[in-house]
Amino acid sequence: MKSLTCSKLMCYKSCTKMKINTPTSKILPFQEFIRPALPTVYGNVDYTRLSDEIHRIDELLRLSGVERLFVEMSLESYHQRAQEAKTAIKTKALLNYQKHSFRALRCTILMSLLGENYRGMSQRLAECPLFRWFCGMEEMSHIRVAGKSTLQEYSNWLAPEKMRAVVEALLLASSHKEQPLNLANAIELQTVWMDTTCVKANVHFPVDWVLLRDGVRTLIKATLLIRKHGLKERMEAPEVFMTQMNRLSIAMTQNRRARDSKKRRKKTLRLMKRQVDIVSAHARRHRELLDKEWERSDWTRKQAEQVLRRIDCVLELLPLAKKQAHERIIGQRPVPNEDKILSLYEPELHVIVRGKAGAEVEFGNTLLLAEQKNGMILDWSLRQHAAPADCKQLAESVLRMEKLFGTEMIQALGADRGFESQKNIQLLESKNIYNAICAKDPHKLQQRIKEEKFAAIQKRRAQTEARIAIFKNAFLGRPLRAKGFGHRDTAIAWHVLTHNLWVLARLKQAPATSPPLEAVAA
Repeated sequence: MKSLTCSKLMCYKSCTKMKINTPTSKILPFQEFIRPALPTVYGNVDYTRLSDEIHRIDELLRLSGVERLFVEMSLESYHQRAQEAKTAIKTKALLNYQKHSFRALRCTILMSLLGENYRGMSQRLAECPLFRWFCGMEEMSHIRVAGKSTLQEYSNWLAPEKMRAVVEALLLASSHKEQPLNLANAIELQTVWMDTTCVKANVHFPVDWVLLRDGVRTLIKATLLIRKHGLKERMEAPEVFMTQMNRLSIAMTQNRRARDSKKRRKKTLRLMKRQVDIVSAHARRHRELLDKEWERSDWTRKQAEQVLRRIDCVLELLPLAKKQAHERIIGQRPVPNEDKILSLYEPELHVIVRGKAGAEVEFGNTLLLAEQKNGMILDWSLRQHAAPADCKQLAESVLRMEKLFGTEMIQALGADRGFESQKNIQLLESKNIYNAICAKDPHKLQQRIKEEKFAAIQKRRAQTEARIAIFKNAFLGRPLRAKGFGHRDTAIAWHVLTHNLWVLARLKQAPATSPPLEAVAA
């Protein structure tokens, strides 16, 4: 294996030597709290294994320089925000932010490892001394754990591009031949396997008339909230509109079984559209009232703007959803996928047709993953817009990995037939990378399968499918609960970091070296 450049090799010793945008902020020295020793637990092998993994992850975070890099990047962002706001930073506030940066890294990694939500993670921290020890919350005098709101803030502590730099620091440290992470062998980078999958969004199946019900429900709830805080416009009780919309939804469902189902469903949809117009008008008047006279309520301007944004988002998309339902149910005309509204709350979703068993059509974003022999994820890319074909994503991924590891590290690349194209074949040839992509032509595939190296890489590709299943089900969750593409992109980076730490923690470690006899005698 070719050695990496010196600046990359020293990333685990000094974050300023990495080939990334290095932060200028330095970590301030501070006194750590004295933490009590963890109790020894007997008779539960599962807890023992989990404890060993968490202790090993704690060691990996320190040895790889990931923890230091994360905190320095956090401090850099903190200084940047202070400069933009033109405010002075006090040392006490800086130390407090630094402490929360350490906790943000560890709490989010632990939450991803355990597969917990924010509320459940806060409860687990209060219950388990091991978890508090890992997150730096186990103190002698008192115990104070992070609440669900704090944990949610931790999960968006750094931007996705900075989280990618943190993951890259771990990859560089684990691939170094001198092994700063005490691994028996450095991870191999010669062969890479690549595949794509769909990250499903946390939305219900996008039925057209259900979108209208969702919009009415959101507007009514926002209207009730405004009226509760003292701002009222003349209207019938808002709960009445919710009841009427629920009755129409039940009627729409039951009409499917009637003989003249099409006629009845069209009639019900016309009533739903009328209800949408009435509720939208009431919500718009309450929105204007809140915007002009928010000082009469007990809200701050920022709190009022949060409710205003909630109403605006629904009012903007509701006419389009109404038109879509009219076209499909009344007009009996199909709507192109690129024009479909799949959710009123997640506009950056796409219809992904992959033809999988049990998932003929999926709704979400396309995710590209590249792994190596041990299962470490070397590269990933979550697509905000409609993803191009798999073959068009390969070149970008190869360039990203070459920029990180060097141009001569990757020697073979395996993928399914969706990645094969003439441009990709020429690209791999120009970079001296062995082409182990499954051929689309059956005759060509029969010839290539006779190559021992090609057959071995294609046989190993089955594990990539399992790796994707592990990453999606055990780390992302079913489904990923992050809202908005930016939050989903950040969550993917966090889960990649946790997954790679989990893989490294399970790899064989280098044997402990015994001290020389002279030292023992002394």
